[in-house]
Amino acid sequence: MPSEFSGKHVTVAGLGVSGVPAAKVLHGLGAHVTVVNDGADERARTQAAELEALGVTVRLGDGTASDSGSAAGLPEGTELIVTAPGWKPTKPLFTAAEQAGVPVWGDVELAWRLRGHGGRKAAPWLAVTGTNGKTTTVQMLASILDAAGLRTAAVGNIGVSLLDAVTGDTEYDVLAVELSSYQLHWAPSLRAHSAVVLNLAADHLDWHGSMEAYAADKGRVYEGNQVACVYNVADRATEDLVRAADVEEGCRAVGFTLGTPGPSQLGVVEGLLVDRAFVEDRHKNAQELAEVSDVNPPAPHNIANALAAAALARAYGVPAAAVRDGLRAFTPDAHRIAHVADVDGVAYVDDSKATNTHAAEASLAAYEPIVWIAGGLAKGATFDELVAGAAKRLRGAVLIGADRALIREALARHAPEVPVVDLDRTDTGAMPQAVREARRLAEPGDTVLLAPACASMDMFTNYNKRGDAFAEAVRELGA
Repeated sequence: MPSEFSGKHVTVAGLGVSGVPAAKVLHGLGAHVTVVNDGADERARTQAAELEALGVTVRLGDGTASDSGSAAGLPEGTELIVTAPGWKPTKPLFTAAEQAGVPVWGDVELAWRLRGHGGRKAAPWLAVTGTNGKTTTVQMLASILDAAGLRTAAVGNIGVSLLDAVTGDTEYDVLAVELSSYQLHWAPSLRAHSAVVLNLAADHLDWHGSMEAYAADKGRVYEGNQVACVYNVADRATEDLVRAADVEEGCRAVGFTLGTPGPSQLGVVEGLLVDRAFVEDRHKNAQELAEVSDVNPPAPHNIANALAAAALARAYGVPAAAVRDGLRAFTPDAHRIAHVADVDGVAYVDDSKATNTHAAEASLAAYEPIVWIAGGLAKGATFDELVAGAAKRLRGAVLIGADRALIREALARHAPEVPVVDLDRTDTGAMPQAVREARRLAEPGDTVLLAPACASMDMFTNYNKRGDAFAEAVRELGA
């Protein structure tokens, strides 16, 4: 059966994990596909060869360069652009598209429009975004939905590709969808069943241009919601986004809080996760969902993630018992406040995933007293607020990485009594030394916490490698 893409000239901007599947799907739907890509490294050449074998045209090199008979890199005849989420809106390619009246979609937009294609079931989406905690929350949500006996998958930035989920052979009942601000920027028609913005803090401002633009793109996740817009009671900016959203008639605002919940909220009461939103007579009644101890690990920000996941699941009609069972079955990914070992009465915790100050703040709030291992690439961040808030919890600090001086200076201003070890090195061998120094500063009952508040690429390939190095160094302590 011909599709709306049959014979259409579509340009896919970027290869990688989103561009290649998009090109394949569009080609399979009968589109004339041209892929443009900035890079021409070995991986790009391999991906290009794979697509060219199918009959897709691929232009490697400068993805925005002019082509014969085209303007600013817009391939001649282009009727639609499908872009990788990381391509900035300021790219000349998109300027040319706007001037030519050519729409620009992301792979999420394409997936949304392909729901139900070929007679498949159009599974509703439960969408999760926020500066931090997205992946954990989506995985918790998928575990809860699975415990309820629903066919589901964690998709988007993680797990199954969204395009594979909507065009593959498996028919899902409902999808747990992680969405970045980049993806939401390029998804104008997305309308989720229910959605949550977990939190908002300055991030990716070089891409969005301003905090206001970043928040606006996050807020797109609420547009057209059908049942519930879930927000963080402790983060007023998320509630403001709900108030600004244009939703379907009857859609409700539902808050989550680490305190006692009010009506239309989920929260915590005497060690229990409780629901006062999806119950009869929510002004008088509450439903127990799980115990705090069912959350792994039960750090405050992770309990907040669990409440957000529970709210979306309850909005979909999942029973309380499935929330409990799903949370108990959930195992967090590595390098997310992961307990590595206890050595001489000191706990060693790996939160290498805390690559920005907002994530590190949540991690530091989960323990006391702390010997903090921090540093790396700051990406323009400042650390005064983070250090001031954590100062009373710190036993000591060990600093590594290219931008460690920024953290050292913040410690000097806001925690001058805290002993600091500044390791003047950015090689991978710095991690074992950092762990040894942290051990020297720590006392029984303390936590040595790797929560760098910085990116890892000055010393390691990624945060996973950084966390692995920390864990290996800790194991050597106990050997």
